[in-house]
Amino acid sequence: MIDYEILKLIWWLFVGVLLVGFAVMDGQDMGVGSLLPFLGKNDTERRVMINTVAPHWDGNQVWLLTGGGAIFAAWPLVYATAFSGLYWALFIVLAALILRPVAFDYRSRVPVQKWRSSWDWALFIGSAVPPIIFGVAFGNMLQGVPFHFDETLRSTYTGSFWALLNPFALLCGLVSIAMTVFHGANYLLLRTTGLLQARARQVGLVAGAVTALLFIVGGIWVYFGIQGYVATDIDPAGVANPLLKNVQVSEGAWFTNFFAYPVLFAVPLLAIVAAVVGVLCEYVWRPLSAVLASAVSILCIVLTPLIAMFPFVLPSSSHPVSSLTMWDCTSSQLTLQVMFIVTLIFLPIVLVYTGWAYKVMSGKLTAQYIKENDKSLY
Repeated sequence: MIDYEILKLIWWLFVGVLLVGFAVMDGQDMGVGSLLPFLGKNDTERRVMINTVAPHWDGNQVWLLTGGGAIFAAWPLVYATAFSGLYWALFIVLAALILRPVAFDYRSRVPVQKWRSSWDWALFIGSAVPPIIFGVAFGNMLQGVPFHFDETLRSTYTGSFWALLNPFALLCGLVSIAMTVFHGANYLLLRTTGLLQARARQVGLVAGAVTALLFIVGGIWVYFGIQGYVATDIDPAGVANPLLKNVQVSEGAWFTNFFAYPVLFAVPLLAIVAAVVGVLCEYVWRPLSAVLASAVSILCIVLTPLIAMFPFVLPSSSHPVSSLTMWDCTSSQLTLQVMFIVTLIFLPIVLVYTGWAYKVMSGKLTAQYIKENDKSLY
């Protein structure tokens, strides 16, 4: 049997992989959807955009569903606290996500411009709102969320929905939507032709630069203006009781891991460099390289706060001792081990199938192709 401490670390890594997988894979779909009402100047161009992601969007969204399931099973205290305290924010995300499958399915069933335009805006909402909310959530996690546990480990959230929309959290939301649009524009650059491709390139050039700039601003803000958390007297192999540790709060504490292991600075630096490289690849018309660069940038942007907060998962601003870490919010050793075995079996299958699906459904989508397959495409 694997040591409990090692299993906790493994599941921190697995949850991180699922978050990154969702951001990269579903990020390109949401990026395309966020651009749909603006880049597509007519119905044919919008159908081209939709059909670039139509074969993959539902499979990519499974990364989010799996991530939610993994948090429920591996980190039940995090799931209970976040999904109750942040109920309205998560409800908005769910409502937005519901619009996506309905819009994909119904948009082209009626050949009426007003009908299709309405569903295009529904796709926009379903694609733009989730990354903004998830970015805002990360911003609030870095600042701490107002909750506490009583002696029976029952959590109480003391904040409000509107308090989540603070300036730093909104900045993180802008970083999230900017990197999503950047990735989606690069994907359109890869899959489309003509004027639509040229417009996607123009948007991508701006979105990539904005992503790098806002990410730098966010990093400076965290260092000089956000108090971080440091846990002491915690047993990595101990029971799931967050009240058994001590927590200190101080400015610049979120950089503790980076200063302790300077090699970790490569992650945020690579996020910026990859965004710049993606912009340069767009400029010289290298679409595949641009997609890979934006994917790396997203990966590093998501990893940066995870590394900064380690081992914290959900810090508490109102009662720091109640903050949840990967060491004291997990399920039992047996639960983590069974899930680990199942993941080792099915994750490679998912990755192989995803790669095969993208290979089979690759290539350029043109207006002529849409017209020739008018009845069989979205």
